[in-house]
Amino acid sequence: MSIPKEPRQLMINLMYIVLTALLALNVSAEVMNAFFDLNNSLKKSMSLTQKDAEDTWKSIKKALESKKELEIPITNAVDQVNTSVDELVSQIQELQDRLIDLGGNQNGINDNGDFLDDKPIAFKNKDISTRILVNEGEAEKIKEQVLLLKQKLVEIYVTTLNDKNIRDSRSLTDTLIMQMEMSLAASLPLHIESEEEIQKKSKDGASISWAEYKFKQMPLVAVLPMLSKIQNDAEMSKAIMMSKFAKLTGGLNIKLNNFFPVIIPDRSYVIEGEPFKAKIGIGAYSNELGNSSSVYVNGEKITIGPDGWGEYTKVSNISGPQKLAMKANVYNPHSKKYYEGEETFSYEVGKRSASVSPTKMNLLYIGVDNPLNIAVAGAPSASVKVSCDGCSIKKSGDQYIARAKKTGFAKVKVRAKEFPETSFDFRIKRIPDPLPKLGNGLSMYGGMIGNGEFKIYNRLDAHLKDFEFEATCEVVGFELSHEPKN
Repeated sequence: MSIPKEPRQLMINLMYIVLTALLALNVSAEVMNAFFDLNNSLKKSMSLTQKDAEDTWKSIKKALESKKELEIPITNAVDQVNTSVDELVSQIQELQDRLIDLGGNQNGINDNGDFLDDKPIAFKNKDISTRILVNEGEAEKIKEQVLLLKQKLVEIYVTTLNDKNIRDSRSLTDTLIMQMEMSLAASLPLHIESEEEIQKKSKDGASISWAEYKFKQMPLVAVLPMLSKIQNDAEMSKAIMMSKFAKLTGGLNIKLNNFFPVIIPDRSYVIEGEPFKAKIGIGAYSNELGNSSSVYVNGEKITIGPDGWGEYTKVSNISGPQKLAMKANVYNPHSKKYYEGEETFSYEVGKRSASVSPTKMNLLYIGVDNPLNIAVAGAPSASVKVSCDGCSIKKSGDQYIARAKKTGFAKVKVRAKEFPETSFDFRIKRIPDPLPKLGNGLSMYGGMIGNGEFKIYNRLDAHLKDFEFEATCEVVGFELSHEPKN
């Protein structure tokens, strides 16, 4: 018995073997229900396989539009395959309907009168299946049809390979055709146990027929999934044949119809003066992929739209360097293969913060313009709002100007979009007392001075020593005293 390559077919075979083995035990209601579930699963799997074959055939027809020389041999082969498989599937379906009806109202059709609580009335009956399938020879007919179908599918394939246009287009040799024939025969799931296989599996090594081995004294509930499995094998064989024909037409390709620029920076946060590095490329996507492809970011699945884009949102609750581990799974519905790709993106999360600092001194002074630098990290400057308790403040260019009228304390308040209000305290002081200064020449704030030097200066000024603000003091009056020598 060949091992199927399709995971779904392998699973079906394993379920079938396990449930068949359970018949040797005392069959409970749960096991009976399991047979019904198996039969339903086989029917569902068969419908999915049929759809896969239909989709592949549609793609083949599109490919043949540009390869007219291959159209006749491929189309004829597909028609023969469809006809042969459909005949066997229909024959088995008629047999299943007959078995169900014989255990029901026996009106010649499979209808509601043959069921009770959605189960065939005679689902435990062993006599009907034994009489029809074994004694009347219906199982042997199915056996012959299965073997004949497998042989016919291989013959159809070989005949197609030997078509002159096919041979020329694929550069096929006799040796290569023989290898392809053997490969197909091994991959088809249609299988009938040989006498040797049956003898090894039967009790005491007795030699019995395939019909007896499969169906004798089997309850109807077990016979139905056995027959459904043969139907499913036939449909799976059709899908395999479609895949073979697709390769003969040059293979089926996914058409990429969406292109977009892609940028993957080394990091999303750089310091002024540092280089910004990124990988730049062109992304491509095909809406033929549908929902068969997926993208994951840190394990979270991202829905990809028909344009090839998805959206990822994450609230940054932790500051510092962060990484996004991205993984893409792309399934090609034609080749039945998965392709994977991984990438890591790094970025940094910073805390929102505001700073207010005087540009000249650490205090605010009465009567002068106090320039302040105010910035909010992570917020646009247009959204920054500034107010002050204890003094007035207004924006002037890139700075803010604060003016105070009395001593004490001022509270500068800063708020911005998505940033809570933050306040900064400043102390307000009076301008320091001015010191007297003689004229425009050499500064003199007190002390001894010679008579000749004194005569150089023509006036007395009031000057704010070491005070960086633009503030002037005017001398409104002074007293000059002369003390004679001795």
